[in-house]
Amino acid sequence: MKLIAGLGNPGKEYDTTRHNAGFMAMDRILDKLSISLDKNKFNAVYTIYRYKDEKVIFVKPLTYMNLSGEAVQALMNFYDIDVKDILIIHDDLDLPVGKLRIRYQGSSGGQKGMGSIINHLGTSDINRIRIGISNDKLIDTKDYVLGKFSKEDKEILDITLDKAAEAALYFLDHPIEEVMSKFN
Repeated sequence: MKLIAGLGNPGKEYDTTRHNAGFMAMDRILDKLSISLDKNKFNAVYTIYRYKDEKVIFVKPLTYMNLSGEAVQALMNFYDIDVKDILIIHDDLDLPVGKLRIRYQGSSGGQKGMGSIINHLGTSDINRIRIGISNDKLIDTKDYVLGKFSKEDKEILDITLDKAAEAALYFLDHPIEEVMSKFN
């Protein structure tokens, strides 16, 4: 069984903010598979999907970004999922808009949701897709990540979200190293 989590903040007011790039990528995955999140438990909305001969959990934590690890850990423990079978999709301030970076380990890089997951799972060896949202040093970080994308950035992001969804689905059949090689 695998678990793919898109990180973000729940609520209409956050839907199109930079910090919700993980939620947006999850929406693309769900659209590609023509499924929806139909379960609300473990402080998350999720669905269990049969992909070939394996079950996959697609999830959006409802804990708000900074506590994402609570929901991911609860699902991981309940469904007995190995950490190597988890993939987290999240925004990244250190990458330019449109840049995608896939890794299988590393620090949180200051991303609070990823930091929470690392703390709750007790390891930094966690597969992840980082979606670049850029950074504006003239704007407070909190205000920046909770801000909306410009029209130009939305156009770039649109392509990146499709690529992130494609990479996440590729992960279902391939080791993370192959996903990195194909999509980085």
